[in-house]
Amino acid sequence: MTPRTAAKYGYRLISMPYSIDGVTYYPYKDTDEEFDFHGYYEKLRDGVLPTTSAISEQQYIEYFEPEFAAGNDILYVHFSAAMTMTFDAMHKALKTLAEKYPDRKFYEIDTKGISIIGFAIANEVGEMVLAGKTVEEILKWAETEVDHYAVYFFADNLKFFRRSGRVSGLAATMGGLIGLRPIIFMNAEGKMVSIGTEKGRAKAMERLANTAVEIGDDVPSYKVYIAQADCPDLAEQVAELLQERFGGKLDIDIEYVNPTAGAHCGPDSMGVCFHSKRR
Repeated sequence: MTPRTAAKYGYRLISMPYSIDGVTYYPYKDTDEEFDFHGYYEKLRDGVLPTTSAISEQQYIEYFEPEFAAGNDILYVHFSAAMTMTFDAMHKALKTLAEKYPDRKFYEIDTKGISIIGFAIANEVGEMVLAGKTVEEILKWAETEVDHYAVYFFADNLKFFRRSGRVSGLAATMGGLIGLRPIIFMNAEGKMVSIGTEKGRAKAMERLANTAVEIGDDVPSYKVYIAQADCPDLAEQVAELLQERFGGKLDIDIEYVNPTAGAHCGPDSMGVCFHSKRR
């Protein structure tokens, strides 16, 4: 979600940081400039291993208090709370702010995902806002629909996920074999789970397309999102596979994996998000 897309829906972005060589960066914060995705992922290819960190209680106060002070309530559409401790800090900040602004309301939608699945759900919520839906209607939609957006992806280089330790079942599927691509999805708890491996990119991409067919729910009626970590050619190949399977009826949006999520999956990773029967 870049500042340009956020402006379309009236979103304010909360930027999740990453650090390289002791310097912390906040992607997209206070700028409309295009992020240099290729340059970033080239650094990772050259051996740079970024780290990520949580947002502090004070930073959340700095994000939220101006809205409460202006008399606004807040709807926060955020990435999976199961993936980070940052939301503990958020709830502490809200407790502090509630004492100062007791009449203000805070609503949240946990997308139970990261990267492209969060982007897809945030876009749907944004469209509902533009259509004049109430916050109650949006929250009711989210109760069921969040679990009907699935994302399946593969990591091209295991060292990034190995270091992050955030993928359940990954160690059991790695095996140390050259060319293995673990297939990962976000489950209903909002956690990344490895469900096996494929040998080589071609088979991994076939697996993604086949999964969309197997568990997809009225896929052509919804936008399909493809996330790519600086591998646009692979993304286009997956788009072609998906169009073949769905008779060319899909509206496909190809987006970069944001740099903070990219610190965990690494370059040349990619995934597909679609409307589904289940996660």
